[in-house]
Amino acid sequence: MEKSGYWRRGATLAVTAIMALAACNPTPGGTTPSASTSAAPAAQRGAGGVLNILYWQAPTILNPHQATGTKDNDASRLVLEPLASWDKNGQPLANGLASEIPSVANGGVAKDFTSVTWKLRTGVKWSDGTPFSADDVVASYTYQCDEKSATSTFDVCDGVKSVTAKDPNTVVVTYAASQPFYFQWGVGFNSPILQKAQYANCLGAKAKDCPADLKPIGTGPYKVNTFKPGDTVQYDLNENFRDPNKPFFKSVNFKGGGDAASAARAVFQTGDVDYGWNLQVEASVLKPMAANSTLARLLTAYGSSVERLLLNFANPDPALGDKRGEPDTKHPFFSDIHVRRALAMATDRGSVATQLYGDGLAGKATCNLLTAPEPMNSKNTDSLDVCKFDLAAANKELDDAGWAKGSDGIRAKGGVKLKILYQTTVNSVRQSTQAIMKANWEKVGFSVELKSVPAATFFTNTSPDGANHFWADVEMFTNSGDPDPTSYLSSTASCKQAAGKANNWNFGNYMRYCNADYDKIIDQLRTETDSAKRNQLAIQANDILTKDVAVIPLITRVAPTPDGVSKALKGVDPSPWDSAMYNIADWSK
Repeated sequence: MEKSGYWRRGATLAVTAIMALAACNPTPGGTTPSASTSAAPAAQRGAGGVLNILYWQAPTILNPHQATGTKDNDASRLVLEPLASWDKNGQPLANGLASEIPSVANGGVAKDFTSVTWKLRTGVKWSDGTPFSADDVVASYTYQCDEKSATSTFDVCDGVKSVTAKDPNTVVVTYAASQPFYFQWGVGFNSPILQKAQYANCLGAKAKDCPADLKPIGTGPYKVNTFKPGDTVQYDLNENFRDPNKPFFKSVNFKGGGDAASAARAVFQTGDVDYGWNLQVEASVLKPMAANSTLARLLTAYGSSVERLLLNFANPDPALGDKRGEPDTKHPFFSDIHVRRALAMATDRGSVATQLYGDGLAGKATCNLLTAPEPMNSKNTDSLDVCKFDLAAANKELDDAGWAKGSDGIRAKGGVKLKILYQTTVNSVRQSTQAIMKANWEKVGFSVELKSVPAATFFTNTSPDGANHFWADVEMFTNSGDPDPTSYLSSTASCKQAAGKANNWNFGNYMRYCNADYDKIIDQLRTETDSAKRNQLAIQANDILTKDVAVIPLITRVAPTPDGVSKALKGVDPSPWDSAMYNIADWSK
């Protein structure tokens, strides 16, 4: 992916409109969220030697609140924990800092869904030996939800009125209104808890470039020994971790760099690593490599992870100086819906799915940005012309809109030429996808320049070549979200989440798309408790983005991404809704 966000395992999982627990069924006695763990049998702490993990997209920061890539979220999850995690069924799991999962039945969730009371584990210590308390949770909320902090996780703060300490071991999250997805704040990869003392001088505008981001103090099973951004993180066992039998491995080598193909070889053929992430390799190469391996297994299953093309609604022209890419500028030709429609109709998803993703092995074509949970997977887009590959229709769309072809074959109108700069990460599958797109787009009169950016640069919040700056016309990556899609849909395309200089380019709406009708639906999703109505609202939001061609979904990818795991490694139980490292304390050999 690699933007922050994770994957659902498939339509067979029992997640509907997420909290079909007590949330979307306000009658007492609803399903209670899971409080079990997926732990491997107890093993001796530190007996396992070194665990080798390979992420060919190297981490560049270890604070998820300032991260723009999955690589950074996952690398930090060995150290930092949320109150609870998301398990593979999309249910909250008590393997974090909370001692139990709140529910209406146990009194932790208010009957009107306006507050959640979290009971924290007692006796927990930070890796520096100091005690953890509710004050750290409150301080993390203050840091994360201060708009001046410009956190990349800011979207989960929407509608949160306060987070307060009832006592040293109890925290109350209060929402401004009834919140059907009452685990919006505190659960999963968007809600890691930071140490109050370490981040005391990094609040508000001071959050940018905080030294603690490179070596955070945490409560997780490991602590950072050394970190070389863009290369390697070395972790030692956290001797203050709350479980005396965990973690099994004495140290972890989290290596970054290389490419997906070399990562696949390292896990399947040479056995140099125990876990290889995001093996985005052509299906014709990956399938036999995994099938013939005696060393590792491939983790694949369909999820909500979608490879998509983002269209820039702002103007990325460098001549604008400080105004470049700002939300209040307009793109010179994507502001015309006819141009966007033509581009969509000239997009050949089918060839990408068949030739590059194995037509089912690693992904399949889709025209929906939201593909899971299944009740929210729109069927309305199947018949839309912008979802069908049709070069003749694309040419006609541009002809009718007055975009005429010049002698060079490039269309223009009013002195503006349809010249596209199309960027993505350095990856063979993505470069092959770019080639397919370029060939077809140029057949209808676009000029297309391809740009490939190293993943460590593309998924960082500091580089002008970063996906968040989006100083190009089209860019491509994969993303997904929580079991409930509200925050995901909001951060992707709501007006108030537009990335810009004011928020250090950290907010999630990289396209700078703005649609009042879309935002109205997102606001309704935040308060609607009826599951059927929530499904319809989510579908409406998806359909607006598709019809308006704000984004062009390409491939719904398998979840995990796929990853390769040593057959000797036990306890790996990937959750498509959370970090791949969410239960690393349970891994052993």
